[in-house]
Amino acid sequence: MSGHPGNPEPLSPRAKLAVTAGKAAAAVSRAAGRGSGSVIGGRVALKLDPDLLGRLAQHLDVVLVSATNGKTTTTRLIAEALRASGPVVSNALGANMPAGITSALAGGSDAKYGVIEVDEKYLAGVARDTTPKAIALLNLSRDQLDRAAETRMLAEKWREGLNGSKAVVIANADDPLIVWAASSSPNVVWVAVGQEWKDDAWSCPSCGGVLQRPGDDWFCGECGFRRPAPSWALSGDHVLDPHGSAWPIRLQLPGRANKANAATSAAVAAVFGVPPQVALERMYQVQAVAGRYDVVTFQDRQLRLLLAKNPAGWLETFSLIDQPPTPVILSVNARGADGTDTSWLWDVDYGRLAGHPIMVIGDRRLDLAVRLEVAGVDFRVCETLDEAVAMAPPGQIELIANYTAFQDVRRRVGN
Repeated sequence: MSGHPGNPEPLSPRAKLAVTAGKAAAAVSRAAGRGSGSVIGGRVALKLDPDLLGRLAQHLDVVLVSATNGKTTTTRLIAEALRASGPVVSNALGANMPAGITSALAGGSDAKYGVIEVDEKYLAGVARDTTPKAIALLNLSRDQLDRAAETRMLAEKWREGLNGSKAVVIANADDPLIVWAASSSPNVVWVAVGQEWKDDAWSCPSCGGVLQRPGDDWFCGECGFRRPAPSWALSGDHVLDPHGSAWPIRLQLPGRANKANAATSAAVAAVFGVPPQVALERMYQVQAVAGRYDVVTFQDRQLRLLLAKNPAGWLETFSLIDQPPTPVILSVNARGADGTDTSWLWDVDYGRLAGHPIMVIGDRRLDLAVRLEVAGVDFRVCETLDEAVAMAPPGQIELIANYTAFQDVRRRVGN
């Protein structure tokens, strides 16, 4: 388990210097208008003390959250739930690699809990450094094809990294890759929250055979690998706890995916002694997460900002938007943080947007335009957000963007 929550050992002079230098670097970055500075600050701090992440985490009860989709929102919901029993430090803005995590923890000397979102590739290393009490694993699907390993390889890395971990692993029983990754852990709490996107989960992670999927169940007929019996479950608008009690989920965040995130978060909070009713009531406070789901006014129009970074994320987002003829703006970039390969666009069922007036913007608007044309969906290509908003028919506009495109939009609308 992690050290002594609420009773931190004093940092060594070297660690203190590293924290101070990191904060100074972050301040310089902010002053230069280059973002929050958390990543550069963390990099500077880790250069001066490579073990700083572990030192900063030693007084915290830590929970790590990793997944392809839903990490940032689930991290925020867990943090809100745990605040019921003590101060929390969290990388709430999604800087989820070691430098960003180090930066976040450097500001949490008085905290009791550390709620940390972790990029999938770094999970095993961060778990080693921070000795978490709990690890939440939500889902795995294709993402950033140019830099991320194939999903089965990533699940294997998690499986090796979590082998023998003392952490309680809270894992999605409906995602075969997550079950495979978590099964090496001695202490797993299985949560049934569903799996909308199944295109990365047709073959058995254990033997490569074809998975059978009768109803909500799944199993491999060849090796016997199968869905574990969950102790928590999402059932409509309720979370079922291990005793069979149903607790209502009331969220300001839209969609089924966020109910799934809340169900997982309630199971995590229970590991730390926060009852489901208290945890879920606190989650209602969350209105937006790092700009996601915010409704902003721009050019006298209402825009709802939605983030979708990969095929599974787009599928979930299409289920959130208002019915046609609600106008929709789509924006796609392919910069370093997005992944430079846009072939994933062909895995998204854009036919679901039929009937919506669609405007297309972003660095890779022409790639997206070709995809929409093949899908038989009407659209207009625009140079800028301003032009797209001006062209949109009346009504609130749904704006769906991938990672850097989303940040571009937030800057433009002053969010």
